[in-house]
Amino acid sequence: MRGRRYLVVLTVLLLSITVAGCISSTQTPTETSPSPTNTVPLVGDTNGDLNTQDLQAYIDSLPTEPLTEDEKKGLLYMVEEEKLAHDVYTKLYEKWGLPIFNNIAKSETTHVESVRMLLKKYNLTDPTADEGIGEFQNEELQALYDQLIEMGMKSEIDALKVGALIEETDIKDLQEWISKTNKIDIIMVYENLMMGSRNHLRSFVGQLESRGVTYEPQVLPKDEFEAIISSPMETGGGMGGKP
Repeated sequence: MRGRRYLVVLTVLLLSITVAGCISSTQTPTETSPSPTNTVPLVGDTNGDLNTQDLQAYIDSLPTEPLTEDEKKGLLYMVEEEKLAHDVYTKLYEKWGLPIFNNIAKSETTHVESVRMLLKKYNLTDPTADEGIGEFQNEELQALYDQLIEMGMKSEIDALKVGALIEETDIKDLQEWISKTNKIDIIMVYENLMMGSRNHLRSFVGQLESRGVTYEPQVLPKDEFEAIISSPMETGGGMGGKP
């Protein structure tokens, strides 16, 4: 979700209870971006929880270099987007009592904390520091949160579809922000967040399938979506290796 372009797309999608169709976009990687999955350790588990102690150690081991404007924007955006996921799942758990929302909300807490590590390292003001549940400085994310909550309160099925949509969007956003940086610590955090989102997407789609509902991708290309949900849950290799 990049600014108003994806917000408009998601607004249209949220008007449809059936959540049908497939929307894709094109990203243009920068030439300076390394191949992330071959260069950084992954430290998550199958629930998407990240080992923040290992993340912090890795972040601290790398030099602090000046950030580009895109890198700053990406970090500030992603900390709020990860908070959005946490807050939506917290509210949906309160409404429906489905364990998946409670479990993934806890996982999202580690995602928010992981981005906060980078904000602290690069001396960026955390936009989530003083915000409560459902409160965001980014007006577009505030509007999106309100729309997602409205849809998720309609039924358990709609709530699970909201979860899948959030995780699809998270994956797409992270791919785009990765394409705009060559900082290994930022790439490492984003790759770990993306692994967690893939696991979360598998979980939401699985919950829908168990209820007889086939979820169609809304943000990711269908082939990428199918590759994710047809593969097993991922776990990181930790600081000593790759998955």
